[in-house]
Amino acid sequence: MKFFKEFKEFINRGNVVDMAVGVVIATAFGKITSSLVADIIMPVVGMLTGGVALQDMKATLKDPVIGTGTVEAPEFAEVAIMYGNFIQTIIDFIIIALSVFVFVKVVEKAKNVRLKKQEEAEAAVEEAPAPEPEPTKEEVLLAEIRDILKKNNQ
Repeated sequence: MKFFKEFKEFINRGNVVDMAVGVVIATAFGKITSSLVADIIMPVVGMLTGGVALQDMKATLKDPVIGTGTVEAPEFAEVAIMYGNFIQTIIDFIIIALSVFVFVKVVEKAKNVRLKKQEEAEAAVEEAPAPEPEPTKEEVLLAEIRDILKKNNQ
């Protein structure tokens, strides 16, 4: 029971929920970026490379052996280095990294603008002196008496 209680406390922490939301959004963003690379960027790259799809580029180390699949005539798959797919994955990564960088810069700028406005508002409150309170009736009467006494003493 202690285990489940600790687990419940762990799940109910705000940062765990925020992290889970971030993972879900990152997964969806990764799919969008992969589609951007595979469906929009790579066809253009393929056109520039003479119609060869980048993901199909490879260096064949051993050609496939086609047989019947028996011991006498075994069947072997091709052995190849798929460098085109690797390049496409690197392009995916660069686009995702660039997007995250731009997003973080925008969020930081918005945060800095908000903090600057908050600091300016706090500074304006500190600079503005509080207005002096209105004198009470007693203070007004005492001031009048003082002024009369000054006038009579002269």
